[in-house]
Amino acid sequence: MKALLCKEFGPPEKLVVDEVADPTPGKNQVVLDVKAAAVNFPDTLIIQNLYQFKPDLPFSAGGECAGVVRSVGEGVKHLKAGDKVIAFTGWGAFAEQVCCDAMAVIPMPEGLDFVTASAFVMTYATSYHALVDRASIKEGETLLVLGASGGVGLAAIEIGKALGARVIAAASTAEKLAVCKEHGADELINYESEDMKARLKELTAGKGVDVVYDPVGGPFSEIALRSTGWRGRFLVIGFANGEIPKVPLNLTLLKGSSIIGVFWGDYVKREPDNNINDLFALFGWLQEGKLKPHIAGSYSLEEGPAAIRELMDRKVSGKIVITPAED
Repeated sequence: MKALLCKEFGPPEKLVVDEVADPTPGKNQVVLDVKAAAVNFPDTLIIQNLYQFKPDLPFSAGGECAGVVRSVGEGVKHLKAGDKVIAFTGWGAFAEQVCCDAMAVIPMPEGLDFVTASAFVMTYATSYHALVDRASIKEGETLLVLGASGGVGLAAIEIGKALGARVIAAASTAEKLAVCKEHGADELINYESEDMKARLKELTAGKGVDVVYDPVGGPFSEIALRSTGWRGRFLVIGFANGEIPKVPLNLTLLKGSSIIGVFWGDYVKREPDNNINDLFALFGWLQEGKLKPHIAGSYSLEEGPAAIRELMDRKVSGKIVITPAED
């Protein structure tokens, strides 16, 4: 089979497409024919040896995919060859086939195509876990989403609206903000050309926002934290900016606010039943039309390095996917 391989750590331009042996499932494992694999921010880190999980070289990135079960190993009872599924692989999905833990594979909902299925779960489940479980956001509260045009940002906008929140989207260009508006944002802030602190004060009549959703980090994190209201919740999702902010903790004391970490990957392992309930809720909203994943582009394996570069350079609105094999 073909795979997009990381043979040496570095930028995506060092990745190569090469032939590797077809995988064989071990006990409690399955092998999938990968139809589509989403490109996520951790993929940009793992190929540079900057992620918390560090696979041995050579390996393929790609932490989530959709495909068809090719074969199952000993002990697998809930899946069979031919099943359409979504899988959470950690890495390995940027290939024509991937072997993964059977418990990390779920049936693909009826009516969902492979591309959308591959790009749905990680971003929407992260945002649902953040807003519902960690922030306990309530109807009528105000939600500020930083980096709002990215995959998790758009998911946060849609979930916030589904929960009855007023959503303020912040992004760096008018084009990105237009996408946020299409996905339901009530108010828009261009933080490259506007004074975000002043705009937030204006939009909240000086009361501040109730919840901040921050997948970006960098210089705007402290501004957002300073713009929270009483009992505000600041959700730490990630650091796409590359800079981990250092904030004065007295801000939380003065506002009675909370800084809350969100690590969906560990939540899945520690609280699998809660995660499954989250997915049922999300799939229900998807079927009702409340959630509309934005797929910005689809790339072949050979185009995979360019896809990862697009995400690294923050040129993508929504999600992009790699399709290893054509049907």
